[in-house]
Amino acid sequence: MNYDIVESFAQMVREKGIDRDVLGGILEDIFGLLVRKKFGENARYEVVVNMDRGDIEIFLEREIVERVEDPNTQISIDEVNAKGNEDELEVGDEYVEKIELASLGRRLVTLAKQSLNQKLRELEKDIVYNEYKELLGEIVVGEIYQIRKNDILINHNKNELVLPRSEQIPFEKYKKGETIRAIVKEVKKTSSGPVIIISRADNLFLQRLFEIEVPEIYDGIIEIKSIAREPGERAKVAVESTDNRIDAVGACVGMKGVRIHAIVRELNNENIDVIHYSDDPALFIQRALAPAKLKSIEINEEEKKAVVTADSDQVSMIVGRNGVNIRLAMKLTGYEIEIIREEKPFEEYEEDIELIDLKEELGADVYEILINNRYDTALEVLKAGPEKLKEIKEFDDQKIEEILEIIKSQFEEEE
Repeated sequence: MNYDIVESFAQMVREKGIDRDVLGGILEDIFGLLVRKKFGENARYEVVVNMDRGDIEIFLEREIVERVEDPNTQISIDEVNAKGNEDELEVGDEYVEKIELASLGRRLVTLAKQSLNQKLRELEKDIVYNEYKELLGEIVVGEIYQIRKNDILINHNKNELVLPRSEQIPFEKYKKGETIRAIVKEVKKTSSGPVIIISRADNLFLQRLFEIEVPEIYDGIIEIKSIAREPGERAKVAVESTDNRIDAVGACVGMKGVRIHAIVRELNNENIDVIHYSDDPALFIQRALAPAKLKSIEINEEEKKAVVTADSDQVSMIVGRNGVNIRLAMKLTGYEIEIIREEKPFEEYEEDIELIDLKEELGADVYEILINNRYDTALEVLKAGPEKLKEIKEFDDQKIEEILEIIKSQFEEEE
């Protein structure tokens, strides 16, 4: 029976990677508990586990007395002599006796097996927890095995990882059986075992991808100073080289864009802007808002605020679609950015727009009225301004303002 018990758990050592000494200690604790259950809490004993031999030995130590008052801690000299007193022990000496597991009773041995199984399950949970604690912030590769409403379950080395909806790249399609990459974002202990949360939306995932694709980052020659990201749509990454001979942005983009394209593909075609970092807030903000052209930047370092002045035709580029460009620039630089819009002198517009091209935006009625009043291009309307347009009886102040805004917005889009 001894060998069967030790061998069954030695197999767990091999399969689960449980430390042999730890398992030996657990066995000693559990069989010590059995001895105390049978012989009482005051029993003196020793449990010896030999993992190599596959053996458990239990030794009970009792005092030799003339008359026994407590059989759990005492044994009579007559009983000792009857057992064969080869060492010629006397009253007052200690008698050490080897206890067979079978003598503990089947119920206690079954209890031992149940207790050991429970402790090993807890130990296995701790091993998994500690393993993934070590992997926090690192990329893992697993296989999708279940897609649920609010999360996706991933199989990684026979362990379950959870990719919540909030950590997924929006609009990315996932299929059962596909291989997926993500970073270990959080490891939580629960009553049912560790819960490992992974992420593809975290900024750190983007950073790790850069480290994989750009050896100079992994080697520390290029440093990622900050990242701003709206997963699946756009990201800005500020980089700096510690070696003047190496262009940080060029190294990250790679020959013909091969490095950055590999990252973009992994992130479901997320647009990535790589820019040079600067300690100068004004220059850093200017680079973060590129390719928009700024006229001036006023910095308040104490309040972390910046006021940017730009021509009206540059504002839409500064803001970006749905405001994504300026939001990312603020996250990247750590500055709250305010835009002051200046009207661009008409003579600086490089191209005019035929009014017929704006017929849909203006509306057929407004278009016909402008044409009938000899306005053939967008610039002609802008140069006329509100005062001249007021001469057209069909237009009131509100309609004139609306027309001018529509035309100005078209010039901004053209830019």
